Amino acid sequence: MTYQTNLDIKPDVQAVFDPATNTISYVVKDPASNACAIVDSVMDIDYAAGRISYDHADELIDYVQKNDLRLEWLIETHVHADHLSAAPYIQAKLGGKLGIGKNITVVQDTFGKVFNEGTEFQRDGSQFDRLFEDGDTYKVGEMDCFAIHTPGHTPACMVHVMGNAAFVGDTLFMPDGGSARADFPGGDAATLYDSIQKVLSLPDEMRLFMCHDYGPNGRDIAWETTVADEKAHNIHVGAGKTKEDFVKFRTERDAQLDMPKLIIPSLQVNMRGGDLPPEDEDGKRFLKVPLNGL
Repeated sequence: MTYQTNLDIKPDVQAVFDPATNTISYVVKDPASNACAIVDSVMDIDYAAGRISYDHADELIDYVQKNDLRLEWLIETHVHADHLSAAPYIQAKLGGKLGIGKNITVVQDTFGKVFNEGTEFQRDGSQFDRLFEDGDTYKVGEMDCFAIHTPGHTPACMVHVMGNAAFVGDTLFMPDGGSARADFPGGDAATLYDSIQKVLSLPDEMRLFMCHDYGPNGRDIAWETTVADEKAHNIHVGAGKTKEDFVKFRTERDAQLDMPKLIIPSLQVNMRGGDLPPEDEDGKRFLKVPLNGL
């Protein structure tokens, strides 16, 4: 598929870094109006204490309100395994529609079984307002936007292009960070390589915004690069590295990685669109820990 880009549209992008999860969330403003989108928000959790809070989300809300912006979209690039989404909390405060890739249903089916959610857990993506397919378009104010299906890290991964800015989720990291793991259920290193090539087929000048950064080799946290820079310098896929080399490296590397520390709460919350598990008969909510289940 050929994706139609418009580099003349230059949205204002405000990044908010969450040091607890190394996640970067974004407020993306249409340059021609006060409309905006929020990409990959974070809900705070003290896992040991079982306590949820919203400091990160409140920072996003405060920015939107202080700048008199109108929130039209809450975008999830994928079902995150390393942080919890704050989308429903923000939606209740600011409105907007919640969107994710259509293959959320694959993720819901997989992890609905892992967490033994039962038939009451809907696996049809109905927790979201829009399920994006490859090439789907939408607007933020007057700004044309579109989604690119980029599976490999997870089946539901999407890159969202808004003007000259693309929000890549975990499909790519900064050039010195390389790429995300591909060993989660439904992940695949060869598929991830093909997805990365979709991103690198965008114009060289396209700005790329990361969902995570870990400051490799002690550098400061960073989150913005370009297609040209990734093609030239990405340590996993740049400078003409082959698919065969990538799959070999990625598979060997993933076998050595520990699971993300927040994978158990993150998946249970994020497959619900950011909602917490339902209350029991006493009004209490619980997260499940499947033994030997992930």
